[in-house]
Amino acid sequence: MKKQIIDFILYLKVERNYALNTQQAYERDLIQLLDFLQSQNINRWLDVDSEVLNLFIMQLRHKNASSRSIRRYLSSARGLLTYLVNQGQLEHNCAAQLKTLKIAQTLPETLDYNQLLQLLKPQKTTRFEQRDIVMIEILYSCGLRVSELVNLNVEDVDLTQGFLNVKGKGGKTRHTPLGAFAQKAIRLYLAAHQFTPLFVNKNSTRIGVRSVQNIIKNRALAAGIKFNVHPHMLRHAAATHFLQSSHDLRSVQEFLGHESIKSTQVYTHLDFLELSKVYDKCHPRAKKV
Repeated sequence: MKKQIIDFILYLKVERNYALNTQQAYERDLIQLLDFLQSQNINRWLDVDSEVLNLFIMQLRHKNASSRSIRRYLSSARGLLTYLVNQGQLEHNCAAQLKTLKIAQTLPETLDYNQLLQLLKPQKTTRFEQRDIVMIEILYSCGLRVSELVNLNVEDVDLTQGFLNVKGKGGKTRHTPLGAFAQKAIRLYLAAHQFTPLFVNKNSTRIGVRSVQNIIKNRALAAGIKFNVHPHMLRHAAATHFLQSSHDLRSVQEFLGHESIKSTQVYTHLDFLELSKVYDKCHPRAKKV
């Protein structure tokens, strides 16, 4: 059974060109499902049915797994079983019969523009200060995922045209505009940069996702921001501010590299929240009696 999981993950990598993070998430979910099945003395995918999968879901609920996590496990199971059906190893996908759990929509955390400026203020005179500022400028200016940021190379920067070539999910490349402040910061940074990866660590090797997360978290704390700040907040901030200015959801979709506009529509709710705040503050009939 484990070999079939490995074959499926290889299929996601080679045939479907899934991102490494997605491959790893599928593998983690399926190994946990496999552990459960073996605890039930099930040693063939052929013997898995919807009743067994429902028991697995019940176990996840008892462990206080969120609806979002349970949906992800079901999606991983469906993907594997569909693959086995297509390979002629199963007759049908029993996971297809299971109902998908509804998720209560939560709005992504974000930063306002003043908090962004606090993050960008010089804090210390180290050889990494300029690098850290450029990373923040690019995350916000281009609305990048942190995984996209760390995979950038110097040749991905086109300062002549003012664009960045970004390899996103599924290996798809998009060209995203660089803001004027980001371009200025990059020019200064590249003047003293001698490596192929755009961002390197103290060992002069490509910086990792966890390092970027820690840098931004610690920088926010040093700037006096009282809540936990992570790189994805800069992506959310970029999308929110872009939508508030342009009111063009399709452009925001292209900007973020979302395959479906459904992924982008959450920002319409953020925009509405901002409108509500302005209304409550400024409209003469909004004041409480």
